[in-house]
Amino acid sequence: MAITLYVIPASHPCISAELMLRHKGVPYKRRDLVMAMHKPILRGLGFSGTTAPALKADGRKVQGSTEIARYLDEIQPEPGLFPTDPERRRAVEEAERWGDSELQPVARRLALAGVGGDRSHLAEFLEGYKLGVPVRVAAATAGPAIWMEQKLHKANPDACRADAARVPELIDHVDKLIVDGVIGGDEPNAADFQIAPSVRLLMALDQLRPLIEGRPAGDLALKVVPNFRGRVPAGLPADWIPSPSTQPAANA
Repeated sequence: MAITLYVIPASHPCISAELMLRHKGVPYKRRDLVMAMHKPILRGLGFSGTTAPALKADGRKVQGSTEIARYLDEIQPEPGLFPTDPERRRAVEEAERWGDSELQPVARRLALAGVGGDRSHLAEFLEGYKLGVPVRVAAATAGPAIWMEQKLHKANPDACRADAARVPELIDHVDKLIVDGVIGGDEPNAADFQIAPSVRLLMALDQLRPLIEGRPAGDLALKVVPNFRGRVPAGLPADWIPSPSTQPAANA
């Protein structure tokens, strides 16, 4: 079976999909698309939606990290991404859903706001991707694509300020999922692969990293996504950044 995975650079759901493919040991070819321009390209390739990751296998098309997780368990059941026990599976699926609907958009908007305000290390996010031009050129000309993605994902100042204020609450929830044994076990599951890349992307923002580093959520992110490239030293307004909590809620 020939699998092609379409991704955009440093996208946390795209990282999720690639990590799951590697975890399964499923061979695949990766095609790297330019941010914002990926939408018409995916339409042109016959996908029903415009989001990445997008996977094509022998005529079948699957989009989104959650759908890709189920597809991979279908074609190669072991190692499984979901527990066989019904109750544990429900817990993992709920955590995966939360990671997709609650955590992922916050990480995306804050990352877009961050690189919009500080592109000094943007080239690091693009290292290893084949975009048709040198990495430095892609980074230097990324302004319009970042602006377009900010508009598409409503990464405006009011939304991003509210997102930044939610980071401690979101990390508390990740910590609780780890303490409860839903994620962070010896074998990663679909929720691990959904949640950890979003936390890792938040950690790439130097201003937010102190809220996460050294906590169970941060340790999980570094374990699941050890080779994440890129950082944003100071892309967010200082008054958006909440104070670090003195005691992680999951350990209180």
